[in-house]
Amino acid sequence: MTDTRIPTVTPAPDGGSATSPGHGVDLARVTANFRQYLLGWGAEERGEGEPDYYRSGLATPQFNGVVRTPSLHGVGQAAAKARARLADLPWWWWVGPDSPEGTPAELARHGLLELGSVPVMVRPLDQVVEAGERADGLRIETVEGPARLAEFVRTYSTSMGIPPGLEDDMTRIEAQRSDNADVVRLAAVLDGRIVGTTVVIAAHGHAGIFLVHVSGTHRRRGIGTVLTAAALRVGHDRGMEFAALMASPAGEPLYRGLGFTTVSEYRLFALPA
Repeated sequence: MTDTRIPTVTPAPDGGSATSPGHGVDLARVTANFRQYLLGWGAEERGEGEPDYYRSGLATPQFNGVVRTPSLHGVGQAAAKARARLADLPWWWWVGPDSPEGTPAELARHGLLELGSVPVMVRPLDQVVEAGERADGLRIETVEGPARLAEFVRTYSTSMGIPPGLEDDMTRIEAQRSDNADVVRLAAVLDGRIVGTTVVIAAHGHAGIFLVHVSGTHRRRGIGTVLTAAALRVGHDRGMEFAALMASPAGEPLYRGLGFTTVSEYRLFALPA
């Protein structure tokens, strides 16, 4: 389905959120949404418990890894299991607010290295997202059909720097996700081509926003803002209470301008090369 309206969001006067950090935000539901997204990549194998892990089979770390282990005393055993299950693939361990306190130190003790951190940002969805027009002809479309899905995947994988040759498998996994009823894929389309992407997971009362990417030749034109605003409208229309995302350094100022506030972070760990 094509939507010719371009959503816009009026930023908060101070660039912050109408909700102060932590006020009214249930981090357990935010992290449940993120776990759902990541575990959805477990096309070859996934498990929940000690630990929550996913294996796509793709030779890129974004789509293989561990989301958490519920108990601190089980970190060592979980690390050993992850090494065995993911031995032939690059992978990441995500340590977020749903991980037991002390997990980073335990991972370091078992040989994993910290790569960096990613802020978790949220925004309430009680405000109505308005629609406007763009003079350049940019359109926001929901992605439907195998050909459009393949182009969608190709656009974000190129932007992410995913090694070439994985797009067909990524498209297959996207199409076969067991939670596709919760998923809305949005494409920014210009002159018939997809130039930007985002994915919305409407679940656990939150609209999780993922894969906000714009092709290299179309950056700095406000397309990322338009895509994020469209994702907010999807969350609002589906009755979600908050939108939540993990922000890149480049995207964080954009999201603050749209009313997002940082409430926590994920720390990324990996085995030494």
